[in-house]
Amino acid sequence: MVTLNEDKNTVIRVKDLSVGYQDSVILHDISFEVPKGEVFVIMGGSGCGKTTLLKTIIGLIAPVKGKVFFGKNDFWGIGPEEQIGIMRTFGVLYQGAALWSSLTIEENVALPLQMFTNLSSQQIKEVVSLKLALVGLSGFEDFYPEQISGGMRKRAGIARAIALDPKILFLDEPTAGLDPLNARMLDDLVRQLTDVLRVTVIMVTHDLESIFAVGDEVIFLDAETKTMIASGNPKELLRNCKDSRVINFLTPRRS
Repeated sequence: MVTLNEDKNTVIRVKDLSVGYQDSVILHDISFEVPKGEVFVIMGGSGCGKTTLLKTIIGLIAPVKGKVFFGKNDFWGIGPEEQIGIMRTFGVLYQGAALWSSLTIEENVALPLQMFTNLSSQQIKEVVSLKLALVGLSGFEDFYPEQISGGMRKRAGIARAIALDPKILFLDEPTAGLDPLNARMLDDLVRQLTDVLRVTVIMVTHDLESIFAVGDEVIFLDAETKTMIASGNPKELLRNCKDSRVINFLTPRRS
């Protein structure tokens, strides 16, 4: 089984990547590195290809060209078994949380443990209890997804994503659809998880407050040129970047 190289400071390296569907290229010539233990944000306006890039990194969409390295392993250049080995080190929160509506919150979080571990029922129950406590959902084990708020469903989705103690946590628009208070609570949770679990987070978002609250490093995708036009710390980009498209995106709107 392929495992990530824990001795390296770079967890993911994307090199000359172009992504898209069939004959349509959505992004081209994307290159960046994700430092270990940080919150790395893929940002940009609607339609710039953020989620498509994320799906290519996590193995759901093959690239048009280019490479995605996890440690020394070129994900799209190795066999299916090796790819699965790498994907087992991921946790993923999809848009909308993607919880099973017919399962309780406890059952949703327990599912990956039942599928991919040999833990006993009691051990699984204990792990689930711990993960729900980490996301502030103790006491909601027997609730169904439709019985809790949108923010709580996102947190339950994160609990499921961290059930197997992933090395890398991918979050696709985690604050989308949430009111400002719940969005900021989710930002706090993301930062807490990086500190407590030492997990590397790759987050797709266009939420400006989230970007400044949790982003250590960011890349900016531009829909017009279909490529990456800036990278760095978001606060430093706002101060120093010369590209008006990046500045306009990062500048808070006054109501």
